[in-house]
Amino acid sequence: MNISFFIARKYFLSRRKKNFINIISILSVGSVSFATAALIVVLSVFNGLEELLRSLYTSFDPELKIEASKGKSFPVNDSLLYRIGSVPGVKTVTEVVEDYAYVRYRQADMVVTMKGVSENFIDQHRLDDHIVEGELKLMKDSIPYAILGGGVRYTLSADIEDPTTALQVFYVKNLRQNSLDPSKLYSRKGIRPGSVFSIEKTYDENYMFVPLSFAVGLLDYGNKRTSLEVQTDGSGTLATQRKLKALLGDRFSVLTNEEQHKDLYRLLKMEKLVTFLSLTLLLLVGSINIFFNLMMLAIDKKKDISILNALGASQTTVRNVFLTEGAIISFTGAGIGLIFGAVLCYLQSTVGLVGMGMENAIVNNYPVRMHFSDFFLTGAVMTIVTLLVSLRPARLAARSYSVHHL
Repeated sequence: MNISFFIARKYFLSRRKKNFINIISILSVGSVSFATAALIVVLSVFNGLEELLRSLYTSFDPELKIEASKGKSFPVNDSLLYRIGSVPGVKTVTEVVEDYAYVRYRQADMVVTMKGVSENFIDQHRLDDHIVEGELKLMKDSIPYAILGGGVRYTLSADIEDPTTALQVFYVKNLRQNSLDPSKLYSRKGIRPGSVFSIEKTYDENYMFVPLSFAVGLLDYGNKRTSLEVQTDGSGTLATQRKLKALLGDRFSVLTNEEQHKDLYRLLKMEKLVTFLSLTLLLLVGSINIFFNLMMLAIDKKKDISILNALGASQTTVRNVFLTEGAIISFTGAGIGLIFGAVLCYLQSTVGLVGMGMENAIVNNYPVRMHFSDFFLTGAVMTIVTLLVSLRPARLAARSYSVHHL
């Protein structure tokens, strides 16, 4: 057994006398354990939130979205759709026309984001698990139906079961047009409410899906589309994205789900980084106890150092004893903290220790997801912190050795 580890372990486990140094050792282990567990729990919560957001956006937004690099819309023809659909990895291409519209139902009205989609949108099954009322459909017996967000349905008090009352959808054509007839300033069409979806508050309170033909007729878009939504066959989203970029060139942008919400994901990663740095500082503060513990131990064990000197121990051996002592304290605390943090995360994911505290929350409890990289990173930080706080006391002990040796 290594002599430095043997002596350091004896100092750590010694129970012959419970002096102030022993109390500091216990406090050091406790503070490191608490900071480590807090770091693991918070990082796991951020991982859970990120995964939750991804699942929500994957349900609402496509895997790949094709937009014009400049301008709001672009012309689409059968040739373009065929070329995109022939790209390896592409399974479904959905045409989309999206714009703001004014909707009235009986005495209620509001402005919504109207999203006209082609019929194959239903085949992507993105809303299947989020329909809370009615039947998921855009067309039935040549009659167009609207899929309303839960908030839109609530604001308009739309009755899904009432076939006699339709939503009146208005779209302003051109406010600069000089005409005495107000009806020429806007277009209007009626559509029945067919179903209600609920995904997330932002979507629920703003969006309404309608058939593509309905949106094109109301907005007078002709063959123009605001975007094309691509569903892959599972062979690889990034590979398919690269092939589509090569096919379409610089005139189009091909965005992955994460790139469609890059600002939000960037903000989430920045918050995770800032939180990690803040808790690392807390970990460093907790490790200061190790520094004082080793400093007092170096002073208290001068007699032991003299005995080691007489037995022929080198200066390096003395320094390693105290470095090892600091490592034992910190790694013991870190080990306890990692296990405790993992247990808390497991209980949160299975039992739900802490709820969201909101009645209309997407999930009942805070989502958590443990990643091995977080445990590895925490362990690496602890290694660096241990080396930093143990170096000075170890040098002091070695210097004391040099004095006794002379």
